[in-house]
Amino acid sequence: MNVVEIEHLCYTYPGADKPTLQDVDLTIEKGDFLAIVGNNGCGKSTLCKTLNGLIPQFITGEFSGRVRVCGLDAAGTDVGALARKVGYVYQDFENQIIRPTVLDDASYACLNYALPDYLDRGRQALAQCGLQGREADFIWQLSGGQTHLLALAGVLSLQPEVLILDEPIAQLDPQHADRIYGVLRTLNEQYGKTILVIEHHTEYIADYCKHVLLLKDGGVRWKLPTDDALQRVEELQGCNIFPPQVTIAAHRLRQAGELDAPRLPATVEEGRRVFARRPGAPARTPAPALPAGEPVVQFRDVAVSYRSVKGDPHTVYDGLDLTIRKGDKIALIGSNGAGKSTLMKMMVGLLKPDRGEVVLNGRDLRRAGPETLARQVSMVYQNPEDMFIKDSIEADIAYAMEVRGVPDARRRTEALLDRFRLTDLRGRDGRLLSGGQMRRASLAIGIALDPGILLLDEPTANLDIATRKEIMRTLEQMKEITETVVIATHDMQLVCEWAERVVVLSGGRVLADGPRDRIFADRALLDAAGIRPPEIFTMGRALDPQAVCYTVDEFLHEFTGRKAEG
Repeated sequence: MNVVEIEHLCYTYPGADKPTLQDVDLTIEKGDFLAIVGNNGCGKSTLCKTLNGLIPQFITGEFSGRVRVCGLDAAGTDVGALARKVGYVYQDFENQIIRPTVLDDASYACLNYALPDYLDRGRQALAQCGLQGREADFIWQLSGGQTHLLALAGVLSLQPEVLILDEPIAQLDPQHADRIYGVLRTLNEQYGKTILVIEHHTEYIADYCKHVLLLKDGGVRWKLPTDDALQRVEELQGCNIFPPQVTIAAHRLRQAGELDAPRLPATVEEGRRVFARRPGAPARTPAPALPAGEPVVQFRDVAVSYRSVKGDPHTVYDGLDLTIRKGDKIALIGSNGAGKSTLMKMMVGLLKPDRGEVVLNGRDLRRAGPETLARQVSMVYQNPEDMFIKDSIEADIAYAMEVRGVPDARRRTEALLDRFRLTDLRGRDGRLLSGGQMRRASLAIGIALDPGILLLDEPTANLDIATRKEIMRTLEQMKEITETVVIATHDMQLVCEWAERVVVLSGGRVLADGPRDRIFADRALLDAAGIRPPEIFTMGRALDPQAVCYTVDEFLHEFTGRKAEG
């Protein structure tokens, strides 16, 4: 039985030069767990918004064709009626949380429909999402992963047949990401829900999804069982979709004639049966320790807590000691709520410690004014749109320099536009750019005053794999520009390819501090902090407990003695 039937769907946004969706034909069977993939702008979110009636009922444009969901005409059925058939958790899911307490929010949709059992429905949805026992909590007491589950519970309380989630794990650590997908699997297998996810993380697609739908140029390229879909390595890469690293490694060996397995592995467990420990290059030696520079930021016995409307204050740090030195390229890692963003906010003066001191270049930050701080340390926020205050990228980059009377502001603005490949976009509003363009623009704004210390909060969050790689190249180039850079991130590939020092935060303290080889080699540490190394690292360790492979090229070099071309 099909729950979604689409025939000859075409849609063009108002003012757009060409259609976003072009002659789409698609059927989705009841009980499927479908991953929707494709490069930026291919129409993934647009397609999903036709299923709950937002397009064309609220987002106007040129719409033609037929979309039927659970037997209803999506374009002609009231969106309120469709909401009871199709639940949608958006990428910016925080905007779906509108009530102060957990049960109040989970049951709110049912209250809107005047359902007499609205509280029971809310409790049932919370239980299905693993949030039982949190009913009376305030929403700000939840972690990021729990907040995402609450948004899911809010739509689940209406008991829809179809659930759509747009980038459900984009801002989550591995433990919370596993929990989200574990809940989705239960809803799919035990409760018969049809699940659609827009997803870039192919390792999760391999583990959880039944089918994969590839969109390209506004049309459906194919819909295949997941095992078959991930075999199409070159086609996926041509659409900026990167299969699991284990799959890519096997594909390159097959291309070189060194692997004759009938099917490429998609998981580490499958890789164990395909790869063998063969004599290769000598074991990789750890990178030498970098010379320590002079201290630029020192946290001395710092305690920080947030006041709480209910209960005791939430303690983030109690007795934090940490020194950041000139020239450091540091990755702050740890689970959601470990205090990464809090640490950065203290460095730019947005938060003051309850106890202890934060010293910047020998000066206690309590005695440093915002003007002094702005010239020494700059922070680029997790949501790049928060960096834009003017109506053009050029004006945003120039703003901080102009208000401070920097004499060569115009020349420096031109140089930054050129360095970050923004010259052709100089007149565009930053909030209307693509994700990768916004990231590049926010980085240019962040270094406009040439700060000695640059702080980046989740610089690769919410980006597809191709755009993440572009940002990583930009960060690599920035090693030549800024002396000291600190990044807070869940992106372990970014950590492995960029960071020279890794600081692991957990439970309000520094759990570990050192080079990546030492950090990722400590299995107990990774488990305690909720960290997962890149898949290819895990694959290498599964074959040889002493292997150290952070990229596919390093894996192939270690296990075959050859350097494959990426």
